[in-house]
Amino acid sequence: MGSTGPSAGLITAREAGLVTCQRCGQVHVINTAYCKRCDGPLRSRDTQSLQKVWAFLLAGMIAYIPANIYPMLLTNTLVEHTESTIVGGVVDLIHHGSFGIALIVFVASVMIPIGKFVAIIYLALSVQNRSSDNQHERHKAYEVVEFIGRWSMIDVFVVAILSALVQLNTVATINPGIAALSFALSVIFTMLSAQSFDSRLIWDADRTYNDGH
Repeated sequence: MGSTGPSAGLITAREAGLVTCQRCGQVHVINTAYCKRCDGPLRSRDTQSLQKVWAFLLAGMIAYIPANIYPMLLTNTLVEHTESTIVGGVVDLIHHGSFGIALIVFVASVMIPIGKFVAIIYLALSVQNRSSDNQHERHKAYEVVEFIGRWSMIDVFVVAILSALVQLNTVATINPGIAALSFALSVIFTMLSAQSFDSRLIWDADRTYNDGH
């Protein structure tokens, strides 16, 4: 009762002899090589999905370390030179009473990236271990991770806007620090990791296929 596994009589598109184009969503017979709508290559499963996921994820995690250690923002005025890291910038915003902006930056620059790392690791390990638990929940988690990826760049956008607006020659200038590039690379690698994950693998636990697609 309430089972969602193969024994419950549910079948996948692959078991029904169908394959979906990952570009446009057109459904084809499983042995079709290219999509008749967009000419995209058709694959029932990406057999190298997990390798690409782990490679991009590792690169993203490595890039995230200097993004938090080195300054994100370099501020020069007539009297001082200051350097702000991501967390340091959040602390400064709180100190100046900008609690809402501080919360947005903290969530977008700390909580979301770390949450994405954890979620992708969980999804990759569950597929690697062929877990059949919480398949629907895992698929929803993947959709959430893929959706929020674009919002992780908010810190880089803020730095870019400030750098463009605050250029008052010798009076005051704001420039991006090396952490801005590291953070951008971390976000890009993490997005590539999420996009490399073949969510169809979630439904393959306890199933074996021999057609090579």
